[in-house]
Amino acid sequence: MSLADHRKAIDKLDHKIVELLNERTKHVLEIGAIKIKNGEEIYAPHRELAVLERVIKINQGPITNESLRAIYREVMSSALSLEKTMVIAYFGPEATYTHQAAIRRFGASLTYTPQKTIADVFTEVSKGRADYGVVPVENSTEGIVTHTLDMLVDSDLKIVSQIVLPIQHCLLSNSPRDQIKKLYSHPQPLGQCRAWLQAHLAHVEIQETSSTTRAAQLAANEPHAAALASSLAAEKYSLKILESDVQDSSSNATRFLVLGRQCSPPTGKDRTSLMISLAHEAGALHKALAPFRKYRINMTKIESRPNKRKAWEYFFFVDCDGHIADPKLAKATAQLARDCAYLKVLGSYPNAE
Repeated sequence: MSLADHRKAIDKLDHKIVELLNERTKHVLEIGAIKIKNGEEIYAPHRELAVLERVIKINQGPITNESLRAIYREVMSSALSLEKTMVIAYFGPEATYTHQAAIRRFGASLTYTPQKTIADVFTEVSKGRADYGVVPVENSTEGIVTHTLDMLVDSDLKIVSQIVLPIQHCLLSNSPRDQIKKLYSHPQPLGQCRAWLQAHLAHVEIQETSSTTRAAQLAANEPHAAALASSLAAEKYSLKILESDVQDSSSNATRFLVLGRQCSPPTGKDRTSLMISLAHEAGALHKALAPFRKYRINMTKIESRPNKRKAWEYFFFVDCDGHIADPKLAKATAQLARDCAYLKVLGSYPNAE
């Protein structure tokens, strides 16, 4: 085939793709109307997972699976925006990693509202001003975001999904690297790039900021200044990327939680998050862990936080495999409730990442 023949074939295929996308969207809108009538949530993480797994399964290339996921993410995002005006609250100003994570989960077609604090994200969703909230919960290098755990203690919101975002820090500046005198960034990226900074920018003054976006903003307006931030921040503030992937660990990633009002049904590959409080007695934690062994449930994380209502007592946050509706986990949590002073199910959600 000639170049003209290939282009003519593409034009025909584009015409058909547009027709099929609109036909698909019509079905989605009908489903949305049924959900609204039945009082159900429009966004369904379990269905989203099933769709993505199905299209990946039938993919024969040359499109990569990652590219196909991104395409379908935007197809689903576009349909969601037509079903209702969906608002996603997220922690931090625009172009932060939390903003990137939110777009990665929901696509670019929805309305995003940045919040100054993690508490503000919880408030926006609780009061119905946002449909969902996105907050960071842990980094593979720097550990737990304690404020998120503390907010989950008193909140009625549920964890409905998670996002695991590979973190790629960039050195941003409009000055040559050898002329940089000051570096701005949030404490988390500074900690995640500690060794690289010591090796390459040991002479530079380091200034902590409230966010990576704020760091980029300051670097853009100050001569001989740089920022550790994302490529999205570089684009927003017209900064040059002097160096990419400057994090010390190549496997650096941050886990984010999506907050909503209703947990999705089981998918067969789920994670459940729990919060427990123990009696102040010897062997209480050992007793609390027994149901997980008894019912052969894999516990993936346990983290303690002080009980702010009572000195020297602690809440324990537990992640485990399975859905709260699974028979084994249901039995385990029933026993856990009897053995603990307090038990709260924070959410069951697809464990796809």
